[in-house]
Amino acid sequence: MEKTIRLRETGGPEVFDIDTHEISAPSAGEVLIRQQAVGLNYVDIYFRSGLYPLANLPATLGVEAAGIVEAIGETVIGLKPGDRVAYAFGPGGAYTTARTISAERTLLLPPDLSTNDAAASLFKGLTTYMLLKEVYPVGEGTTIFVPAAAGGLGSTLVRWAKHFGAKVIGAVSSPEKAKRVKTLGADHVLVGRGIAWSREIRDLTDGRGVDVAYEGLGGENTLRTLDCIRPFGMAVNIGQITGSLPQTLIREIGAPRAVAFCRPSVIHYISDLKRYRRAADIVLELMAAGLVTAPQQTFAFDEVANAHAAMERGETTGCSILTV
Repeated sequence: MEKTIRLRETGGPEVFDIDTHEISAPSAGEVLIRQQAVGLNYVDIYFRSGLYPLANLPATLGVEAAGIVEAIGETVIGLKPGDRVAYAFGPGGAYTTARTISAERTLLLPPDLSTNDAAASLFKGLTTYMLLKEVYPVGEGTTIFVPAAAGGLGSTLVRWAKHFGAKVIGAVSSPEKAKRVKTLGADHVLVGRGIAWSREIRDLTDGRGVDVAYEGLGGENTLRTLDCIRPFGMAVNIGQITGSLPQTLIREIGAPRAVAFCRPSVIHYISDLKRYRRAADIVLELMAAGLVTAPQQTFAFDEVANAHAAMERGETTGCSILTV
């Protein structure tokens, strides 16, 4: 019997149940994956809380996982039982011990990439690639700001941006998190809640401001971020951890700031199969070469409520996974 974590209604971490059930053999074009690790992402919390709508309830969350191919359906080419694989797509379905999915969505893992690292990093890697290469091209001569630099996505942005040659300024809430972000390659780390980001960043950039900021906190922090960006730079919103986007945002990005604003969706980005596989090939190659964020927290499968609570309280750093 398999286990699946069900979201019976939207709300806090306590709304999860675990169901047991049998699983069917894969149909044509599908593979059956025996999952070993499930990646945890803040987007899961957005779906659980109701901030992002779900088509139906009860629902199964989770946008990424990794494991072993147990069986293949007819017409499947390039995969066989025993292969180590991973996948990432939304809005959910990964919180389960085994599942059948489309073979076209299934990615063969490189030999040097561990299953746990793949589950922790694939979705964040795809998001990071989209942000650094598709939304705003980051490379030599680019200066970026990552306000939540110690989180799963934030830490990936820091490391990958440095790999691409950018100057990286991060912000974190504690000295302990600052140490970790520095080890990832950040050039400067601002420490403390409520710190005057704009003043510090103007000092660090000779009064110019950063080219692009990846802001995932929301609320008033979005407006604070705008003051850190150079004229005709870009503010990229990637989350709403502390609150919804301010109603005054459109007015604030105009004069005198003249800042572009973007709110991209990685789930929409990878919904296109060709784009998903093209980006995944690049991301897996980078991950296999060392640009991977190993999970900093590991929770047992039935500890999903504790995992969500810890993420919401800001008690986690880097990436987290459920082990199956």
